[in-house]
Amino acid sequence: MADQETKPHTGEVETFLGQVESERKRADSHVLIEMMSEISGEPPVLWGTMVGFGQYHYKYPTGHEGDSFLVGFAPRKAAFSIYLMGTFTPEEKARREALLAKLGKHRMGKACLYVNKLSDIYLDVLRELVEISIRRMRATYPAK
Repeated sequence: MADQETKPHTGEVETFLGQVESERKRADSHVLIEMMSEISGEPPVLWGTMVGFGQYHYKYPTGHEGDSFLVGFAPRKAAFSIYLMGTFTPEEKARREALLAKLGKHRMGKACLYVNKLSDIYLDVLRELVEISIRRMRATYPAK
């Protein structure tokens, strides 16, 4: 089985953010760090080019297993990618859809929310989505 490519590492989050060209994107990144740290109770950790909070271990019926962060984001050039894996479950679908309808300007993949800038969305709605995601991930993958 191949090694997992994206892993937490010892890189400095601030150094990484210092390389982000857009001053606005750097400022928005700090807002996301504050929010996600507060909600998760975990510090920001670099996972490749993503900033993640907390960690869980998964194992699929196929035998594939690995580790990932509970919630996180990546300040991509075009838009922020905000990873909300816990909102992409059948149990959370109706709630996620209702919140997304109130969020503001965004695009949504399966479990990845794309936002150009934080001023395009309502942060209180994003906060609810982050809370749901973390709660669902911790319930699905309890720490051992």
